[in-house]
Amino acid sequence: MQWLLCFCLSWNKTGAEIRYTVPEELSLGSVVGNIAKDLGLEVSEISFREMRIASVAGKQYFSVDLGKGELVVSDRIDRESHCGQSASCLLPLEVIIENPLQLHRVEVDIQDINDNAPHFQSSERTLKIAESTAPGMRFSLESAQDPDVGDNSLKSYTLSKNEHFSLEIKDQDDGRKVPELCLEKALDRENKARHQLLLTALDGGSPVRSGTSQIIIIVLDNNDNNPIFKHPLNKVSLNENTPQGTSFLKVEANDLDDGPNGEIEYSFGDHTAQSVKALFEIDPKTGEMYLKGTLDYESTPSYRIEIIAQDKGMPEMEGQCNVQIDVIDVNDNSPQISLTSKPSPVRENAPKGTVVALISARDPDSGDNGKVTLQIPPSYPFTLEPSISSHYALVTNGVLDRETFPEYSIEITATDAGSPPLTSKKTIPVRILDVNDNPPRFPDTAYTVYVNENNTPGYIICSVSALDMDFGDNAKISYSILDSKVQDVSVSSYIYINSDNGSIYSMHSFDYEKLKVFQIQVQAKDRGSPSLSSNVTVHVFILDQNDNAPAVIYPSTVMGSVSHQKMPRSAKAGHLTTKISAVDADSGHNAWISYRLVEATDSSLFSVNLYTGEVRTKRAVSEQDDSSQRLLIEIQDNGEPVQSATVTVNILLEDGLHEPISDFRQKTAEPSKRNSKITFYLIISLASVSVLSLLTFLILVVKCVRNSRSSSSCCIRRADSDGYKNPNRNLQLQLNTDGPIKYVEVLGGDMLSQSQSFRSCLSPVSEFSDFTLVKPSSTTDFQDMINVLDASLPDSTWTFESQQVSID
Repeated sequence: MQWLLCFCLSWNKTGAEIRYTVPEELSLGSVVGNIAKDLGLEVSEISFREMRIASVAGKQYFSVDLGKGELVVSDRIDRESHCGQSASCLLPLEVIIENPLQLHRVEVDIQDINDNAPHFQSSERTLKIAESTAPGMRFSLESAQDPDVGDNSLKSYTLSKNEHFSLEIKDQDDGRKVPELCLEKALDRENKARHQLLLTALDGGSPVRSGTSQIIIIVLDNNDNNPIFKHPLNKVSLNENTPQGTSFLKVEANDLDDGPNGEIEYSFGDHTAQSVKALFEIDPKTGEMYLKGTLDYESTPSYRIEIIAQDKGMPEMEGQCNVQIDVIDVNDNSPQISLTSKPSPVRENAPKGTVVALISARDPDSGDNGKVTLQIPPSYPFTLEPSISSHYALVTNGVLDRETFPEYSIEITATDAGSPPLTSKKTIPVRILDVNDNPPRFPDTAYTVYVNENNTPGYIICSVSALDMDFGDNAKISYSILDSKVQDVSVSSYIYINSDNGSIYSMHSFDYEKLKVFQIQVQAKDRGSPSLSSNVTVHVFILDQNDNAPAVIYPSTVMGSVSHQKMPRSAKAGHLTTKISAVDADSGHNAWISYRLVEATDSSLFSVNLYTGEVRTKRAVSEQDDSSQRLLIEIQDNGEPVQSATVTVNILLEDGLHEPISDFRQKTAEPSKRNSKITFYLIISLASVSVLSLLTFLILVVKCVRNSRSSSSCCIRRADSDGYKNPNRNLQLQLNTDGPIKYVEVLGGDMLSQSQSFRSCLSPVSEFSDFTLVKPSSTTDFQDMINVLDASLPDSTWTFESQQVSID
């Protein structure tokens, strides 16, 4: 290209920045500058250090010739597409050099060349000028466009010669030049009806480039007749549901002129509202009117539109008429329901006829289409009573119950009298206010609570909870204990209840051996006015803990810590030497007693039965055995933790002790009167045992069949004065004929209060038999029992007691 011979490549370096200046449209491969030299690098370095170009603009216009170190053009550069009309056009580049990493900024200034000629958007423009136009009138012409800048941009216009027209240039504020055509001499259509001009645009480049546009002037005839409508007022009626696109009227006007002066175009008047133009349209050629929107009688029942008929003369002439459009109402609006007053909450005991809300209904339609009636379903305890025009009162009409329906959503239906009728619905919420008409209710008819004895005071026994179906204060419940007696003491001394949450606490520690069961009455009372309440019974059962050690009944240690017994040396293996008897004030497993020989002078001579406490010889006594044998026997219960007691028995082995009865009789000889007394007691005891045995047998048969319990224990219960069964009424019976000792024991008692014991003891080694009656006493007063037995029986009298059989 020729311009390549006249451009110069220049660069400058300021700090770390290099700038090159090049013209646009350089051919591919053109050298911009020696980038390696300008950066102070050897050609050999740029390949080793991997020099590359990164374009900030996005498109890669340049690259590096690694063999020469030159920056060359790699893509076509069009300044106009890249920078537009901007006076300055810089392309920023980044030169990246590796090993070590360096970054340099390079800018390439793209210079404009005159590569674009001025051009017009349209190659031809037609102007219509009436022959009556006065000289001096100006007509704007189209401006030419030139994308180049500077001297290469658009500079001037020229117009071909014509005696009627001249060209004037008008400078705009933004620097543009706008050509204007000026009428220098009046036109005469009859002389020349058409003029043709050539407008040329020139730029300031070298060489100069240009563009042209042809201007055609058509001289128009004068228009001296107005269009006239046949009817100055046109009336028409339309249903408001008329479909869009319906043609409903055609207006017509006449113009006496010929040609364009007689051609008429119809339109709406200049002052026609946009809302009307959105609903209607008119065909500009035929004058036929169409509906293009949706009519709404309720919004606008009629329209009055001005229609203009304008001819195409120069100047244009026009005529006008009016069109009146009346909209006919149809039932196209549903009734509207509104609340005149906000619904008031209603108490559930409100009488019939109580006003809840005022409701109004309206329909924007006219005539029967606007007459509205309201209805509600009959299932609601409400009704609608007509008030003044289009107003209703919503009143109560039935029994209200907040607990069943705390709130009603009343659906009101409004129906107009149109054909077909239209309906609408509205839901009104009505809240029911609570009245204290429900007492608190406990979920259970009674509560059963089990508490360990020896509990910590303040221990929470249980919690009771009642439910009140009412609301607010009417449903707030406080709990209290109704005063009653437990063992002649107020129940409030035993327990305490939290009035807010119904938690019941013990006031002190319970003792199972003194109190086994009691009941309390809890009252739940709401805070309504008047308040309502209900009661529930709480049965509290005290559970036994192993807090009593076994008490030794025989041999008694009241007179000393050691019991002395005698036994002949002639005793054989299995000889019953003595029997240890103990009782435990606890119950159940805690009262099961076992016996164990802890220490013995000769452990091979004696043994203790684990369950009966019988002390027997394991072998025959020999002459080598010591004459004095000491046994330490431990009695344990079956509780957790285990409680125990010990008893020491000294057994004296004597020769020639063959008749223990006569020997015993010598030691304990009593008058014959005492023997007679004991015999009498024995007879009574045996008779009582017989009767009680028969009664016990019958009761056991009945109760064991019912309860399917083990054969060793059955329960008999009788109703006490408190109205519920007392499971602690016991009858204990044991008859043993094993060995040389005969004994029977009958125990009966109320575990809640007192117990009775009847014991009859027979021994062949005793000169007499003894019957002991233990008066009613507390089950825990074992020391008194021991004293009674000890006073009636000497140490040599053997009394045996087997494991008790409980009869409930």
